[in-house]
Amino acid sequence: MTEQPHANRREFLTGRSLKTEVEQQARALGDAVLDAAELRPTPVSGPLVKLSTRAMACEFHVMLNAGPHRSVETWHASDALDVVHRMEDLMTVYREHSPLIDLNRRAAMEDVDVDPVLFDVLQLALQLARETDGAFDPTAMPLVRVWRQARAEHRIPTQDEIDAAKALTGYSNVLFSWPLSPEGRGEREIPEDGQPSEPRLVRFTRPGIELQLNAIGKGFALDQTAAVLRDNQIANWLLHGGHSSVLAAGDHYGQGGWPVGIRNPLFPEEQLATVLLKDEAMGTSGNSVQFFRWQGRRYGHILDPRTGWPADSLLQATVLAPTSAEADALSTAFFVMGLEKARILCQNRPAIKALLVPCPRAGRVLEPVNCGIPADQLFFAPSSNIVPSGAIPP
Repeated sequence: MTEQPHANRREFLTGRSLKTEVEQQARALGDAVLDAAELRPTPVSGPLVKLSTRAMACEFHVMLNAGPHRSVETWHASDALDVVHRMEDLMTVYREHSPLIDLNRRAAMEDVDVDPVLFDVLQLALQLARETDGAFDPTAMPLVRVWRQARAEHRIPTQDEIDAAKALTGYSNVLFSWPLSPEGRGEREIPEDGQPSEPRLVRFTRPGIELQLNAIGKGFALDQTAAVLRDNQIANWLLHGGHSSVLAAGDHYGQGGWPVGIRNPLFPEEQLATVLLKDEAMGTSGNSVQFFRWQGRRYGHILDPRTGWPADSLLQATVLAPTSAEADALSTAFFVMGLEKARILCQNRPAIKALLVPCPRAGRVLEPVNCGIPADQLFFAPSSNIVPSGAIPP
């Protein structure tokens, strides 16, 4: 065994020696895990046909397997992308005459008749808000606005500012209803299929409440785009919305799914893992790109709606779900909820799976936690700073 040099006094006093030893032990453990595991080739992307459009401040893509006789599929894929723009027109809060802006203006004063598609995404958003106990909350825009203004002024908000904004939030302030029965007895008419009769109505319980769908809108747009592809019998495709929202169907060159990379949250130019998506969606949330520093402390852009302060217990949360809207919203919720509560939700809902990256315990060594993703779907990148740990079975 080669004799290791003694740590000098400065290294001892600063803790550098101990930190180095811990990192070396963690890397050794990671090497042992990788050596013991069956060596499986990581899935890779083959030739693609890619169509793109820009909406919701990001690029949306439809990707098809390359090959002959793809002209009809390409034509239908182009039509499918048009859906993204219709969804943006419906859900944006940045265009003066959008249906969501109109709802936010009027709903505290009266029941507002809402477009059926907008009604569906709002109901899903509120359902997920309840399921996550408010870790995902589509009414959190006043908090976002306070932090955005403070950042522009090179400061952090005061607690009074945060409390005032919190008073204007809360998913329980949004009510869904439908018209009175024709007899006018004050009862709600419910058809046999259990769905509310037209029109669909939304109301806020107090002034100042507003809805914003940034954390679910891209995913919902992908789901609507996918419906067009399926209606046209296109079996194999992958949809991308920005860098965080993905939805895949079918197969990519006999691999049993579509390989999708997950970025390393500490080194965004590197890859943490590859997931083989099999007829499901993936959403990722993290603060590795959007953050600012104030007096030596880092503040991320993802807020905990329950406290009004940035969430900081995880570095990154990646969620696999049946729909892209769910994957988007739950990746945000998991980032806010933290490791243990996210794991419990995955255990209670087997269709929801996740790869969670806690803040490092030893220098820059990452210990991603797999919550239910099968071994044949998840491939970690060969790296000395990645030590998979704490996995729970699918």
